[in-house]
Amino acid sequence: MRNDDRLRPVDLARCAGVSTQQIRNYEDAGVLPPAARTACGYRIFRDVHLRALLTYRTLGKGYGPVVAARIMQAVHSGDVPGALALVDAAHAGLHQERTALRATGDALRTLTGRPLDAVPQAGLRIGEVAALLGVRTSALRVWEAAGLLTPGREQGTGYRTYGPADVRDARIIHTLRLSHHVFDQIRPVVDGLRREGSTEALRAAVTARGEALTARTRAMLEGAGRLDDYLGSAADLPLSAAGTTTGSTAGGPGPSPG
Repeated sequence: MRNDDRLRPVDLARCAGVSTQQIRNYEDAGVLPPAARTACGYRIFRDVHLRALLTYRTLGKGYGPVVAARIMQAVHSGDVPGALALVDAAHAGLHQERTALRATGDALRTLTGRPLDAVPQAGLRIGEVAALLGVRTSALRVWEAAGLLTPGREQGTGYRTYGPADVRDARIIHTLRLSHHVFDQIRPVVDGLRREGSTEALRAAVTARGEALTARTRAMLEGAGRLDDYLGSAADLPLSAAGTTTGSTAGGPGPSPG
């Protein structure tokens, strides 16, 4: 390459809005392809390093910095299939999150219009709660074993005691079970209600989470597109040894001025 193709660490740093030391760290970690060195040990970056840097930064918006780094490291070690497998795994994980969120939303719609306010009494026994709901005491024990209910225990006797919130949770579980929801679909609803305090607040949280997942999907698509462009532009470049001097490695020859 011509000398005027050279880029300094500060040139890359300005493009990404990071420090020059971070650029050096990226190259040492394999996020950037190996850089050549001058006789004095200064790094010589090229356009391919700038493209790699922008690819990594774009990937990080959707995949997160850790996964983005692993993707770029796989690419620069010559393992493109491994890099794409990381992309696939991230999209699969996002799909699972979206599926679980949709199940929570469906369960919440089942609760719409149902009288789910907790009874004012405190300290109900298991038989009293079972009679109130019209279920067997064994059902309450199964729900507790599944981690859906956490009733208190009476000192001395160890008997279960159900407060207003426990009765509310039991009513929610019973309602959702009647609609054939499984425990894995019920658990986030109950946990969310405990955290948010009401079905309205939980619905708002579910909506906000859905919007966040949509934004993340868009960011992942942008990152995947940038990665595809980078792979295409660097297809004929031996990235595992691109631009290195004799004896250089992906991590560089050790601490150096540049």
